Amino acid sequence: MANARFEFKQMNKDLEKAVGIVRKGGIIIFPTDTAFGIGCRIDDEEAVRRLFKLRKRPRDKAVPVLASSIKMVEEYIEKIEPDVRNLMKKYWPGGLTIVLKCKKGKIPSLVRGGGDTIGFRIPAHQTVREFIKRVGVPILGPSANFSGGRTPFDIYELDQNLVRSVGYVLPGRCTTKKPSTVLDVTKKPWKLLRRGAVTI
Repeated sequence: MANARFEFKQMNKDLEKAVGIVRKGGIIIFPTDTAFGIGCRIDDEEAVRRLFKLRKRPRDKAVPVLASSIKMVEEYIEKIEPDVRNLMKKYWPGGLTIVLKCKKGKIPSLVRGGGDTIGFRIPAHQTVREFIKRVGVPILGPSANFSGGRTPFDIYELDQNLVRSVGYVLPGRCTTKKPSTVLDVTKKPWKLLRRGAVTI
């Protein structure tokens, strides 16, 4: 019991540190259910630019975004059709990234690759959901690697050059260890962009 209390206190301490860094415009690495991600808050354009530069990601390539709840997602996207909402309820939290029409004025151009869509996911990782909830806004959630590099599913797979470039690495483990499935629901029929952790 004492050990469990210690672990909870330590987790809370780790979360507080991660939240503090990201709220101030920092970048951190964190575990999700699928893979280790690297991110910053969605509404800090300077942090977004630094993240793109750090990962050497093409500026016209959108990045996935993570949220803690459907309510949080709703603030950044256009109307959710009933069948899409059912999809969210069925597969979130989980390994499904859903590409949706977004409110362009609320999302930096870099995040959406200059377009009008965005890929959202609610991870099935309680620590990360709590982290996002405390930050108060969605966070960018690309995999924690240099663009085109190997996706890290374990902490020892992280590139140390990348680790040294961020403000903090939130401790934890990935569970499914598979990239998320990506589904574009902006047009019918829906289009499967990547097969991954979830089978639709």
